Parts: sequence; C-alpha cells; structure tokens
Amino acid sequence: MSDILVHTEAGVCTLTFNRPDKKNSITAAMYGALADGLQAAQDDAAVRCVVIQGNETIFSAGNDIADFLNNPPAGADSPVFRFLRGIAQFPKPLIAAVCGPAVGVGTTMLFHCDLVYAGDNAAFSMPFVNLGLCPEAASSLLVPQMLGHHRAAEALLLGEPFMAEAALEVGLVNRVLPPMEAAGYAQTVARKLAAKPMSALVETKRLMKKNQTQQVLAVMAEEGASFGRMLGEPAAKEAFGAFMERRKPDFSKL
Repeated sequence: MSDILVHTEAGVCTLTFNRPDKKNSITAAMYGALADGLQAAQDDAAVRCVVIQGNETIFSAGNDIADFLNNPPAGADSPVFRFLRGIAQFPKPLIAAVCGPAVGVGTTMLFHCDLVYAGDNAAFSMPFVNLGLCPEAASSLLVPQMLGHHRAAEALLLGEPFMAEAALEVGLVNRVLPPMEAAGYAQTVARKLAAKPMSALVETKRLMKKNQTQQVLAVMAEEGASFGRMLGEPAAKEAFGAFMERRKPDFSKL
C-alpha cells in the first residue's frame, strides 16, 4: 500500500500520510507523491478543496533521516522542493488535520494551509537548529509573521515542541478537538467549502496571499540554498551521526 493515500470524494481530495510504522516520516518518494497529488488536484476541476492528514496519533515526524541522507535534495526540481513550491502556490482551499507530533516540515507546511484543525494531542516542533540546519518552507519568514519575533525565536532557536492550545493561541490552528474528531471535522469543513463558488474561493485566496507569494518563494529558495550547504557542514554531520547512532550530539567544538 502507498505511503501517501489519495482519495477524492464530493469535491474533496484527501492526501493521507500512511507510514505509521515510521511515524509518517517523509521520504523523497513521498514528497514526489504529495507534489503530484497537489498538481493533480489543482488541474482537476472536480476537486474544489484538499485535506492533508495523518492519523489520530501521528501527523508526521518530518523527514525520514536515513532516506534524506541517502537521497539529499539535488536542485530545485527535487521532490521536496516541488512539494514546497506546490503547497505555497496551491490556489484552492487547503486544510490540514493534525494529531500527535508534527515535526519539522510536519509543522512548517501548515503555515501554507488555509485552515488547520488539531487534535488536543498535537505537538508542533521545528528542531532545525538542533540538527545543525536552518528553517525551510519559508518558515523563517512566516513563523515570525504569525507568532511574533520572540515566540518565533523560541520555536526556531530552541526547537522545542509547543502544544495544540499554544498553537491555537497564536493562530496556527483554527480549532482544537479530540483526536478522533479532528479528521472528520476537517472533512466537514472541506465539504462546506466545496459547495461554495470555486471562482470566489480561488480569487479570495489569491487576494489574501498576493502581496507575499513572490517573497515566500524567494525566501524558500534562499533557505533551500542555505539548507543544502549546511547539510555538508560539521554540525549537521554530527547531529545526523548522533541520531543514527542513538547518542546525544556534541556541538561543544562547533
């Protein structure tokens, strides 16, 4: 069975992370499937809204580290960058249902969604610094915009998790629900949107985002260049080595 499930019904396309044994960690192949799913949904006039979800206990643990090290992003057309550009420019309403951990890109992708519904067990984290890396998905721009500088610095420099109620307080999520209800609620809202005039939805979203779309893409590209460079530097090598060896990293000389 695919690690990314794609299901379309009643005008709603649902993309589901389906790798629970690996905590829905995302491989290059999964990024490709997500990018293709978004493009197909954009091109299909019958699709009026997209929902991204995991399951009741895990949204995504972020990048699959082993796959990431074996298949690092190689240029702007790599699957991860295709997905990030796709989600940043997706013209139709985009909803996420998030339960359990949402790590790294599992959190940063949410800043590109229009509506986010979280289980009360959701835990958001962006531990890029802890891996010797920098933010991605334009999060260095979007996180300070939403959270303010001090909260963004706490989230991005410390990389520690913050829970669903904190995410609700700063506006990252629209509503917090019991985990068993989050996906169903997201589907209800998606069908409500799907019943509205598509032209009005698309134009309203375009107008809301038009002043920063090009800035988001430019920041995304700059982050990607820094991210790629930092992958080969000593801090990231120590962080990833420690992860694979199940030990605490030592950055004392870095």
